[in-house]
Amino acid sequence: MRDETRRARFEALVLPHLDAAYGLARWLTRDTAQAEEAVQEAFLRAFRYFGAFHGDDARPWLLGVVRNACYGVLRSERQELAVRFEADAVGDDGPAPGAVVPFPLDPEASAIARAERELVRRCLRELPPEYREAVVLREMHDCSYREMAQIMDVPIGTAMSRLARGRRLLRGALAAQLGRRGTGT
Repeated sequence: MRDETRRARFEALVLPHLDAAYGLARWLTRDTAQAEEAVQEAFLRAFRYFGAFHGDDARPWLLGVVRNACYGVLRSERQELAVRFEADAVGDDGPAPGAVVPFPLDPEASAIARAERELVRRCLRELPPEYREAVVLREMHDCSYREMAQIMDVPIGTAMSRLARGRRLLRGALAAQLGRRGTGT
């Protein structure tokens, strides 16, 4: 395949999934800088090995490359710093500078929804990585079980059980948090 044709095919099949790649990296690394580093590394690897990709749906293949890059970044970071990553090190970045943010019609409902989203994010960040990964792939990236298994490089039954366990752990964490707050929201 000629370089120009290869580049055009890569841009058409892989680049549309840049946001999904960054979203997955952000959830796996729990750090903006590490997520950016992992996505950059993943796209370099993906381009380098794009000749080995066959098919028309590059999303599961790319997310698998991103997953591996994330774990590589985390491993190297762990070796360099020899510290454990803390879940509270990552906060909500908020809207990008210059972004148009619609004014909520019902400020109270908007505040409640924002608090509920943050509670789910916080509980999701606290899940063990293999369960967090499964929940994020299914619920946020709408991956099928087959795609999840391919991305996580596990049998489909393992992907399904990790998702079920992740959902159960997330539900328990949410119930515990809501019980502690006593608000009933």
